[in-house]
Amino acid sequence: MTGGSRWHSGNAGGTIKAMTPVRFELSRRFDVPARTLWDELVDWPAHGAWIPATSIESEPGDPTEVGYTFTAWTGVRPVALEDRMRVTRCDWDDAAQVGVCDVDKLGPVLGGGAGFTVRASGAGSTIEWREDVTIPYLPAFLAPVAAFFGRIGFQLALRSLAKVLARR
Repeated sequence: MTGGSRWHSGNAGGTIKAMTPVRFELSRRFDVPARTLWDELVDWPAHGAWIPATSIESEPGDPTEVGYTFTAWTGVRPVALEDRMRVTRCDWDDAAQVGVCDVDKLGPVLGGGAGFTVRASGAGSTIEWREDVTIPYLPAFLAPVAAFFGRIGFQLALRSLAKVLARR
């Protein structure tokens, strides 16, 4: 991602914090149809099956509806990262076999946003994942380190997702 962030800081509480931007992108090919991959990705509670040490709390309703909210907890509670999110775009195009989903990060730690695009790729599909988050109190010189480890974490998660999908 180049240029400025399209996402806000997620700091709705009114207290101004120094927020350091951390951005990364990655893509991965899957040996499943694009719609199968899409359906797994927008099933927010299912993320707990393939994102390490993560559980998801979600509200009832359509998880692809703009405004839908959910919270990812990564780590062991009570010392876990709370990552509240709200869907801002979630569109699937059957004819093109392409889906785009974006979420805003609502804090209390991460601001900014994230998203993914799924598209058909030969007999399988490809995901392009993007994170454009802000982290309070992170010194700017550590942003590349945080992006490096964030990217590795999501590469591992997508590898785990491929295994989950292969077992179906």
